[in-house]
Amino acid sequence: MMHSGVFCHGMGPTLILTWHNHLQFSTSQNCFFSLNLLLGQMTDLIYTEKELVQSLKEYIKAEESKLDAVKSWANKLDVLTRASTLDPEGYLAHPVNAYKLMKRLNTEWSELESLVLQDPSDGFISNMTVHRQYFPDQEDEKGAAKALMRLQDTNLPTGNSGKPGMHHNAILTVDDCYDMGKTAYNEADYYHAVLWMQQALRQMDAEEEHVVSKADVLDYLSYSVYQMGDLPRAIELTRRLVAIDSSHQRAGGNLRYFEKLLSKQLNELNQEGQEPATEEPIQLGTYKRPKDYLPEREIYEALCRGEGVKMTTERRSRLYCRYHDGNRNPRLLLQPMKEEDEWDSPHIVRYLNALSDQEIEKIKELAKPRLARATVRDPITGILTTANYRVSKSAWLEGEEDPVIERVNQRIEDITGLTTQTAELLQIANYGVGGQYEPHFDFSRKEEPDAFKTLGTGNRVATFLNYMSDVEAGGATVFPDFGAAIYPKKGTAVFWYNLFRSGEGDYRTRHAACPVLVGSKWVSNKWIHERGQEFRRPCGLTEVD
Repeated sequence: MMHSGVFCHGMGPTLILTWHNHLQFSTSQNCFFSLNLLLGQMTDLIYTEKELVQSLKEYIKAEESKLDAVKSWANKLDVLTRASTLDPEGYLAHPVNAYKLMKRLNTEWSELESLVLQDPSDGFISNMTVHRQYFPDQEDEKGAAKALMRLQDTNLPTGNSGKPGMHHNAILTVDDCYDMGKTAYNEADYYHAVLWMQQALRQMDAEEEHVVSKADVLDYLSYSVYQMGDLPRAIELTRRLVAIDSSHQRAGGNLRYFEKLLSKQLNELNQEGQEPATEEPIQLGTYKRPKDYLPEREIYEALCRGEGVKMTTERRSRLYCRYHDGNRNPRLLLQPMKEEDEWDSPHIVRYLNALSDQEIEKIKELAKPRLARATVRDPITGILTTANYRVSKSAWLEGEEDPVIERVNQRIEDITGLTTQTAELLQIANYGVGGQYEPHFDFSRKEEPDAFKTLGTGNRVATFLNYMSDVEAGGATVFPDFGAAIYPKKGTAVFWYNLFRSGEGDYRTRHAACPVLVGSKWVSNKWIHERGQEFRRPCGLTEVD
């Protein structure tokens, strides 16, 4: 049985994006989004596309029927004209033939004209117009491409969820790889542009049908390689481009510029010459991924792969499970919560059976119509805004909207012992394939004094996170500072404090939501604030109490 994967098609060494072991560049015989769209929305698009295909088939059938009718007319008229032109006068001497000629030219040719002018495409075009409003746009396509690149970088294993994954394959063609490279190039992401353009080039000889030309690929590839600082290889690729298309509008100028730049560098190094660039294909690892704004990116991505988790035998011996009644809370006395330690310091706990399946479905039902691109609070202005490091859809639900939301809020209060009267609304988030939230703090730091000023409820003292779905692969909550990885399990919830009792932020709680590799991740979270907790969680005497 074939395992779920994404393959770039070709006979030579190609890119494999496979769900079976991990997402990687490789050499093989064979070589698909957070996506900004919900998995549910994308499922709807699958059926929309199926309906459009059926509409297209009906249009083709109508065109074929029309063409058959025209052919029948043509064949009949061909026989008549052959006979009539052999002896026009003799043909017209028969009064019936004369009548039928008048009839054909006056009536039947007009009917034929009407037949030819009929447009069977009206139904198909109308159907397209109706559905087009639900089509993804350019931003959605770009988001899908970026999702693949995130998965490619994170190199997620499917084994972290203990599930086998799906059994579907998808092929990336030369044109697909080229478009992926262009998306990266237009974002000035030359690292990924090089990898995808090289992949398109590698597959080109083995793939007969493709729109993009080798010159187009070499044009982007050579300049991207130059941006990665590899002048010799940029020169070699540009020479190949000139050899293919000597009239290319940029190739000649680029080649002269690259050669002049290389000569200058060699002179500065007092070198007479340099070995010509290798023509070996560029592989994953040929170039090191440039550092970006995220200092712990390598640690974060390693944890997402299940690597570097610092769960030692000694630490595990300090983790326990217990029944939790919320300090003898009446609502939990007869049915206490099952509480499990996930980490000792900072203390992170998981509650089993925190949400029932019925509650989860109701919350999703309420949230789906309102889901929009998730936002983060700007640390300077305190205003909610979208950000590239958080790719998901989210919605906010008030307790008054439905008894289920009110019940969930009350349960969170009972479990934590903290009031939810000053907490933020219950936030529901859905992460599709590639959906993520890079390392971040839930609380505001000293340099962000106005982050929650408009709320008037102080800082976020604690986070209560409900997992509302299992995730086939990916989607873990990871803490890069101390090397913890917590995996989603439907119906459970995790809880931790963001602030010490002194009110100082616990910087160890910087965490991330790993990209979803297979499936869809649903969570709901409650950010609990300081106000109202004065007697529920009194201040400590030291900074780190």
